[in-house]
Amino acid sequence: MEVRDLCVRYGEKVVFDHRDFHIPDRGLTLLAGPSGVGKTTLLKAIFARCAGDSALLFQEDRLLPWRTVEQHLLDVMPRPDRAKAAALLELVELTGEEGSYPAQLSGGMARRLALGRCLALPSARLLLDEPFAGVDPARQMRILERLLALGKGIVLTGHQPFLEERADHVIWL
Repeated sequence: MEVRDLCVRYGEKVVFDHRDFHIPDRGLTLLAGPSGVGKTTLLKAIFARCAGDSALLFQEDRLLPWRTVEQHLLDVMPRPDRAKAAALLELVELTGEEGSYPAQLSGGMARRLALGRCLALPSARLLLDEPFAGVDPARQMRILERLLALGKGIVLTGHQPFLEERADHVIWL
């Protein structure tokens, strides 16, 4: 996918001024750079171009306090499938928490639930904004390997050093 002539401003602040980006359809693409440089803005611009076949994980978890862990996944599936929900909970290492509510989860667990909900959406590409915030390093690496095994194009932001080493493509902002 090509993003051409991207211009983004917030009032007087210019984030992107006629920038071009190439985003591969396959593999892991890392959007890298210091905080505040525009990684989230670029991720949202990519989503705006390919929303039909992409799932977006927001930087905020956006969990509904009155829905259980399992319900969060079933709610976004085109056809609710408990077996698929169980597989996704295993992928994000939340097996056994199906009946828990967001207030009962740690910050890292809530983040993994938000990721699982994103994965429950039908999509060819995953756009993940800080998917591993609050998740311990060993678990981050295990989950990343499982995500890569899905065979989808993945574009993500993050500051973990192993992401740059594992990425097929890095876009420095």
